[in-house]
Amino acid sequence: MTSLDDMNGKNVQPSIPTPAQAPAPAPLRHPRALVPVLVSLGMLVAVVSSLGAPLIPTIAAEDHVAVSTAQWALTVTMLVGAIATPVMGRLGDGPHRKRVILGGLAAVFVGSLLAALPVGFACLLAGRALQGVGMGLVPLAIATARDALPPEKARGAVTTLSLTTAAGIGLGYPITGLFAEYLGMYAGFWFALATAAAAFLATLLVVPKPPHRPSTPMDVPGALLLAGGMAALLLALAEGERWGWLSARLLALAVAAVVLLGGWIAHSLRSTHPLVRVRLVKDRGVLVANLTTMVGGVGTYLLISLVTRYVQTPESGGYGFGASIVVTGLLLVPFSAASLVTGRLVRAMGRAATPARMLPLGCLLSLGSLVCFLLARSSLWGIGAMMALAGLGVGVTFAVTPGLIVGGVPAAETGSAMSFNQVVKYIGYSTGSALSAVVLQASTPLGAALPTDDGYRNAGLVGCAAFLATGVIAVALTRAGARPRPSVVAAGAAAEARTEPSRT
Repeated sequence: MTSLDDMNGKNVQPSIPTPAQAPAPAPLRHPRALVPVLVSLGMLVAVVSSLGAPLIPTIAAEDHVAVSTAQWALTVTMLVGAIATPVMGRLGDGPHRKRVILGGLAAVFVGSLLAALPVGFACLLAGRALQGVGMGLVPLAIATARDALPPEKARGAVTTLSLTTAAGIGLGYPITGLFAEYLGMYAGFWFALATAAAAFLATLLVVPKPPHRPSTPMDVPGALLLAGGMAALLLALAEGERWGWLSARLLALAVAAVVLLGGWIAHSLRSTHPLVRVRLVKDRGVLVANLTTMVGGVGTYLLISLVTRYVQTPESGGYGFGASIVVTGLLLVPFSAASLVTGRLVRAMGRAATPARMLPLGCLLSLGSLVCFLLARSSLWGIGAMMALAGLGVGVTFAVTPGLIVGGVPAAETGSAMSFNQVVKYIGYSTGSALSAVVLQASTPLGAALPTDDGYRNAGLVGCAAFLATGVIAVALTRAGARPRPSVVAAGAAAEARTEPSRT
């Protein structure tokens, strides 16, 4: 039996089950189309989730609501996504995964239709809420790739799928900007509707049924506790700037989040069929994946928030470029392109792509992008290059972390574990966005509309601290202790080697 190098270069056995251990997957009717269809699901999620951010000022003007109220077009999607993702992940670990995927796409379709109808803000908000259900599709796509593809193809598909949520940002922002500028505010939602319909049809024809596994009872109390805790936490992060970070209702929300999430953890440890098996999170590979995803997400979204706000600031403010939504979106394209290219390079490195090497490198590249923002943000070309560097860092990190999770949990728990990782990622993104707003608001003089240029420097330093913390976590957890899990690159290679004799 072939062994492999883990994080420390020690020999361990991969936890990805061999064909003898795992249920046999259903035959693929269109094997070449499966990976493109799964990737399209991830891209759809990324584009839909980014539709709200550039349109907030336009929504406020069109629907005659305050900008703070229009912000809910973004917040409600994140809230529903954080609640729906773990529930869909648990449902998708049973025999009904394909139905759950189709149900998520149907919700996105209906939500896009409601958001596209020019009948008022309430209808738009309901549509954006339904679109948030689609954010649970990526973990199900990863679980499908693990079950349906041979190891040598599964590891590449898992890496690519893990990058789609980040890479899609560079598509969603320019698409939204182009539609808003030339076709009107609602055109982006019609585009999402057409894309969801195409994805539904492709999934129906291409995605296979999962291997036969017994149904797991839904952990309703756990789902309610996690939903309440996540809703309180993300709501506090979203409304902190408007309510005041020391206001009574915000502090009450924070206490409620701690109590509910603590209750969820205690319930999950006692439950026979929990929504997420918290004990699996204690696996050191799974733990490092979730921690680096969350803290790295803080730095990534903080940088994106800073860049999009900085380049749109009028030059009369003493800095900024007065860029349009379209130009701002185009500046994020290098981020997406670099993250996808880097994911392919990491896969090509094979056994050398261990977490002990890749995670610190990803943190270093991301840290370098924020240092460039601090020192060289005087030109749009420089900012575009900086975003490419950030994409390299995210690509390296996100190419490794899903392998740690896949290698650390049983196949039947993949959807649930990846869903939890997505929720952790949303927490990081929301925190990073909130931090950028808090620091910039603190640097805005009384009565002024714009923060000082020093505010961007201070926010950039906060982002540097986030990536330094991520690097320390990665180094400490990948080098301490014994028998950590291998990356999916190494695990897939070993699984392939072990199954080779049975093919001959």
